[in-house]
Amino acid sequence: MVIFSVVAYFLLVCAVLALVFLPTLRERVWGQALQWQRQGRARMQAWGQRREQGLRSSTEGVSDLVQRLVRFAALNWMWLAGGAAVLLSAPLLSSWLRLGHAFEGYDHTASREMDPKIAALLAGEQLVPPPPLPPELFLTKEVEQVYPMAARASRQWELLDAEFQQKLLVVFRLMKEQHGYEMVLIEGYRSPERQNQLAAMGGHVTRAGGGQSYHQYGLAADCAFLRNGKVVISEADPWAAKGYELYGQMAQSVGMVWGGSWRSIKDLGHVELRRPGVIKPG
Repeated sequence: MVIFSVVAYFLLVCAVLALVFLPTLRERVWGQALQWQRQGRARMQAWGQRREQGLRSSTEGVSDLVQRLVRFAALNWMWLAGGAAVLLSAPLLSSWLRLGHAFEGYDHTASREMDPKIAALLAGEQLVPPPPLPPELFLTKEVEQVYPMAARASRQWELLDAEFQQKLLVVFRLMKEQHGYEMVLIEGYRSPERQNQLAAMGGHVTRAGGGQSYHQYGLAADCAFLRNGKVVISEADPWAAKGYELYGQMAQSVGMVWGGSWRSIKDLGHVELRRPGVIKPG
């Protein structure tokens, strides 16, 4: 569905650009449209005359303004229909594109079984968040390409939901102990204002507005890896690509949802803990 929508949008853009930059094509299309319009108007005028004769006897009580509107609509129905189609195409296309992902990443009804060993670990000691990292680690070009305005993102563990915090810390611990990957929190809690700012950047950043993301409830986090004192995000790095795969498996094993499992937009660093009633459909 999403691929078809993208192809349709691409073809529409190509058609518009062709009309803008190819005068000969534009003149031919315009000429053909005028010819169709004239033919349609002639037919409608003939129909309108016949119709008007019948209306004279049945619309004696109708005001002159209404009669003019009826005649105008009868004579210009092609242009009115075309204008209505153009006006409706944008919101319809937007709604269609949004259906492919609007609630995919925010469906709170999903649930996952937890590994018994992981459950035992979660029921044990309370893990402590790691100390904050230097802010300059998040000012690199690589970080900004994936997470815009990352320098202003919140990395305060105390703002996360207590249960989600412990699950994420378990993931961090097991990634380090079992696979040798040191994880780093890029962003946890996100205010509705910041969410709207990111949404305004386009669907490639996020399709969720303020209040539509688990970030606003301390139930989501964006994470990456720390290697040789540098934050590594890009999955183009084979080491990071393998890390994301393990990270996704580990997150799902503690009952969280991994953004890399979404069908449309893949968000490899994103994990969230879904709860019924948190995200309101709409």
